[in-house]
Amino acid sequence: MIVCMKFWYQLAVLSSCITGALAQSAAPQADKLPERSALDAVLFYQVLLGELNVREGSAGSGFSIMLDAARKTRDPALFQRAVDIALQARSGEAALQAAQTWKKELSQATEPNRYILQILLALNRIEEAGHALAVSINELPLAEQAPAIASVPGVFGRVQDKSLAADVVEKALAKALKRPETAASAWTTIGRMRRDANQIPQAVDAAVKGHTADPHAQGPLILSLSLMSTSSNTLKPLLDAAMKQDTSAPLRLGYARTLIALQQTPEALAQLSLLNTKFPEFFDGWLVHGLLLLENNQATDAESRLQQYVRLTAQNKDPEHQAGRTEALFALSQIAQRQGHLGRAHQWLAQMPVGADPIKLASRQAELLSLEGRLDEARQVLAQIKTTTPEQALQKSLAQSQWLRENQQAEQAYSLVKTALAASPNHAELQTELALICEKLKKFDEMEALLRQIMKSNPKEPHAFNALGYSLADRKLRLDEARMLITQAAALSPQDAFIQDSLGWVAFRQGNHAEALEILRAAYKARQDAEIAAHLGEVLWNMGLTQEAGAIWREGLQLKAGNETLQETIKRFNFKP
Repeated sequence: MIVCMKFWYQLAVLSSCITGALAQSAAPQADKLPERSALDAVLFYQVLLGELNVREGSAGSGFSIMLDAARKTRDPALFQRAVDIALQARSGEAALQAAQTWKKELSQATEPNRYILQILLALNRIEEAGHALAVSINELPLAEQAPAIASVPGVFGRVQDKSLAADVVEKALAKALKRPETAASAWTTIGRMRRDANQIPQAVDAAVKGHTADPHAQGPLILSLSLMSTSSNTLKPLLDAAMKQDTSAPLRLGYARTLIALQQTPEALAQLSLLNTKFPEFFDGWLVHGLLLLENNQATDAESRLQQYVRLTAQNKDPEHQAGRTEALFALSQIAQRQGHLGRAHQWLAQMPVGADPIKLASRQAELLSLEGRLDEARQVLAQIKTTTPEQALQKSLAQSQWLRENQQAEQAYSLVKTALAASPNHAELQTELALICEKLKKFDEMEALLRQIMKSNPKEPHAFNALGYSLADRKLRLDEARMLITQAAALSPQDAFIQDSLGWVAFRQGNHAEALEILRAAYKARQDAEIAAHLGEVLWNMGLTQEAGAIWREGLQLKAGNETLQETIKRFNFKP
């Protein structure tokens, strides 16, 4: 590839060469004369004239002068400048003319190919761009072709007709598909473009062909990961076989994440264990493994892996790892809380990086202080949160209100949220929070009006449907409607443990105890929460499983002893922890 200097820099160098040659014309001849520049004095002033025309607003004249100088000198820098002038004047056709002339005059140059391709795409001449792509790829040295092919989806990313783009690119890569050195990269690119065109079967076929062409290539495997959710039966055996080989740490982590998304937790844990063993210095493997273990109630194993991540990132200032460190410390604090070690939970929070979310951090600190009975300190921690944007101020109000609502201070929460809503009347989170407060205060008509307003304005927001459905179920009112609302919420957010809790609770209210037990067990497994524990324990107790109910309630008290629903449930059944 020809490497071109910045135009004005090259012009200055050529100018000094001309001046030096004129000044030394009478000097004795040196042993070796410098090579003469193609830019003589006449052409030098022609270039200056072209630049002056551009500066004075006559881009067309400047372009013509510059392109003429480029032809005469065959200088790549001048051809590039001519193209740039046309592009700055938004004359795509002129830019294309300059780039094509550049290629014609310097047929061995590869840089004009890039300009021709990009200009044709900008002009929406997609099929011509395909031909230019083929020329560009085939003229590159073989060693450079695979990386260039991998970049093609990004180059064609703005094309509106994704199917046409995929067809054109596949045709352009016909030769690359036949070469062993480039076949895997070419099939990967074709697969990505078929996927982006929503041509999933063709994308899967491309992934398989790419892997067949080179079983060690990463591209087809990464493409397969992105398609697993739609074609697991075809691609999972391929990926399973690949994982038995020596694969990179990011690829194995990507496979584990894909398995997690597909809810294949045991296999994901197995992959993460292998990742920790094979790549003990790969930070992210420890974090993902620890968080997944915690989600599956394996707190002891989770703790050891999260601690390892914290140790490994102790001196790492990378923003991504600082964010991961924040997440790990929050999780470790949660584990310590569950174990009843509130002092240790505070210690983990004290190690938070400077950039940690101040609202989330203060909320966790306030929760721990509340569990210790230090309510005034908890409230002060929330009040002292420093905000820098209006949205942060709203989130602070929400955090304060949630704490007040959960600590039997609903009237104060009501006033706080009403004030915030006066400044932001359409803020959905504030409206939802006010609705929850209204339920606490038994202002059920106001609560229902708020939730129905949210449903109407944002019909894809699951929590409003869930909140109203749960409230009706909890009050044993309109149970069929309650179930319909909660089912709609579950359809919008099927993995939400709190919505599943509502679904189990309405089943219980309707007398379907076995169904309720199954749903609530799954919800509690997915999210250990005091309120879910209250509901699960009540169902177990009513089914005669009183010992298990007591065990669940005790776990709930460890999670959040002050939870109002849990406390009311225990009192109603006269249970002594």
